[in-house]
Amino acid sequence: MACPCGLQHIYIAMEAGAGRKGRGLATQLRARYHDGWYRSGLILQFISTRGISGIQRVAKRKIQQRGRKMKGIHTMPKYRSAIIGCGGRAYGHANAYQLISRGELVACANRSDTARREKFAETFGITGYANAEEMLRTEKPDLVHLVTMPDQWHELMPMVSELGVPACLVEKPIACGVEDWRLLCELEKRTATKFGVNKQFRWHPDFMRFRRVLQYDELGSLRFLDFSCGMNIAAQGTHIIDWAMFLNGDSPIVRVFGNASGTELLESDYPAPDTTSCQVLFENGVYGLWNTGFTSPRVINDPASYKHCRIAAYTDTGRVRFEEFGTWEITCPKLSEYSMFPTSPETWRANNDRAQADLTNAMFDWIEDDTRPVETNLKLALHQFNAILGIYASAISHKPIDIPFDPPVDLDSQLREALSRSRPDHAKI
Repeated sequence: MACPCGLQHIYIAMEAGAGRKGRGLATQLRARYHDGWYRSGLILQFISTRGISGIQRVAKRKIQQRGRKMKGIHTMPKYRSAIIGCGGRAYGHANAYQLISRGELVACANRSDTARREKFAETFGITGYANAEEMLRTEKPDLVHLVTMPDQWHELMPMVSELGVPACLVEKPIACGVEDWRLLCELEKRTATKFGVNKQFRWHPDFMRFRRVLQYDELGSLRFLDFSCGMNIAAQGTHIIDWAMFLNGDSPIVRVFGNASGTELLESDYPAPDTTSCQVLFENGVYGLWNTGFTSPRVINDPASYKHCRIAAYTDTGRVRFEEFGTWEITCPKLSEYSMFPTSPETWRANNDRAQADLTNAMFDWIEDDTRPVETNLKLALHQFNAILGIYASAISHKPIDIPFDPPVDLDSQLREALSRSRPDHAKI
């Protein structure tokens, strides 16, 4: 990263005026500099610990000169952020602010659980509100994180839009059924609020490396994607279809042909069939296999259903495979050798925090520049959920469904009826 504006002369003084040792220190400073680290006091402390008084005097004088020139000029204030929802996932959003220098979390809202709200507010040193609308009107945040249950989006997202919040990051899934999907499609067309969806794996360090590997010339062109998760299509399926689209250059889905089974989870926080299986065709000709639920492959020896997200990408000459809680690996005869990269609980946690922080920063980028929409924007998420509605229609009709798909208003009830007829106690085989 380039050195901060106005402080280049410190490096010049160190390189030109202090000989080889000064040049070495300048190199170290450049290597260590990242967003939020470079502060005048830290530079002086860094230099003074090396005992180089001449460099320290030069740097101090330059900083003082810059301070006189900058008198009366204010630095850009931090973005103000707020969270609606104080459950477990909200902590992942809030913890990311430890890695963010351009924004600060100022408030939270949770109407259903006072103890949860108070604990969250105390943990992060922010103001807690029982009423989300009151929080938005009082705090006037630049960015709102919506981290409640998905059945509340149809109420909260229009409210955020109507109150003029510049940007909003919404947890997945973006919808639960046809009605709220249609409502959000209309909202996306008219809103001035910049809505992103929290599919943070596009910023996950290992997954980004995985994608770069997939683009190696030695592997050739992408031909097929096999992706699955242990939870149902509403809970994790929207996550892994985004993995697939990210690896495939966001080529749109043009057809789905699938099936579904099980009614137990239709009444859960993430309402969807217990399990689904689907063939996907993307616009660029790449095919995919999309499995969700308890029939999906297991990744590790752990019964927890959320630990089995995986994707394998098959190319002309090889294969790369990524598991969220397992390993990621490269298999290609044209590369030197087979390579495997295991994931530990510590690296998983650190990578998740980094991904969440970088997604949040991407939302700030979008606030600053209309031409830089976050990759996981509302329009893309609605396209992905339209494919899910297509799977439901395919399961009912036993036919392939072209995407985009205009679902009937009673699709959800049709699905429930079809799944009920297929229950084992109704089977005739």
